[in-house]
Amino acid sequence: MRHFLHIADYSPEELQYLLDLAVKLKKEWQRGGNRPLLKGKVLGMIFQKPSLRTRVSFDMAMRHLGGDALYLSPDEIGLGKRESVADVARVLSRYVDAIMARTFSHRHILELAQWASVPVINGLTDYNHPCQALADALTIQEHKGRLKGLRVSYVGDGFNVAVSLLHICTKLGAHFTIASPLGYELAPRPVELAQEFARESGSQITLLNDPREAVRDADVVYTDTWTSMGQEAEAEKRRAAFAGYTVNAELLALARPDAIVMHCLPAHRGEEITDEVMDGPQSVVFPQAENRLHAQKAILVHLLAEQPKRTPARATAARGKRTAARRK
Repeated sequence: MRHFLHIADYSPEELQYLLDLAVKLKKEWQRGGNRPLLKGKVLGMIFQKPSLRTRVSFDMAMRHLGGDALYLSPDEIGLGKRESVADVARVLSRYVDAIMARTFSHRHILELAQWASVPVINGLTDYNHPCQALADALTIQEHKGRLKGLRVSYVGDGFNVAVSLLHICTKLGAHFTIASPLGYELAPRPVELAQEFARESGSQITLLNDPREAVRDADVVYTDTWTSMGQEAEAEKRRAAFAGYTVNAELLALARPDAIVMHCLPAHRGEEITDEVMDGPQSVVFPQAENRLHAQKAILVHLLAEQPKRTPARATAARGKRTAARRK
């Protein structure tokens, strides 16, 4: 069973394959429409957090490919509260062909994958955001022709988006720099993983607290909201801590003249990014948002059209054999 939970789970060759597949599917769609590769397939979508891009892009991706998507709101599921994660996974596996979940706790996505007998896709957790990172890499590749050797600079919180961006950059050979205020840096474990990937790809990782130094001579300048969902009580504290981290025209001028500006959205205009930059000629924010659709098509085709689906009965039997083997 193959899931899409972490960029770290995929080899550079597999990631490049997904990017190439996304390009192929995007061109096919632009020429008049995608082939119904997922005809008869249904994606169950679990949401603990509200979403514009994740919900619509996955829904439309399934429609473009001839399948369907089923939205499940927080009140309908009550993941881990009204019903255990294991029970939700085992029930949904008997109704749908794949599960996409957007959760607060990363533990929940791991439990879904442990118990589901269909592929599980991580639509966002408090640890990472692999679907966003694949779309980001697709956008950089489109506008710069490659990732290998580019300088990608992230200005902001070392949170979930930064983790997946760090991992896909180091997997594919881009140099990654991040500037975060003290107390908001990347956690040690994702950095340790990235260092392993960087040794293989030849990329470099630079961890800073100075946004001006981070952006200097960058090919890509990336930022994200300072206050993510679930952190609203910290908003004022975070605004004070991130003062000076706004991507404005002055900061962008330190990057390369042909640098592109990225943001995963939603944006708090005037905080982490100014209107002048977000709506300016170097911004690729909205093509980046569109690429969520095409990157996710590639993930869906890879998981649902390129490998056989295991039935719940077979999955349960296989899990039982693994458990028995561990006990021996």
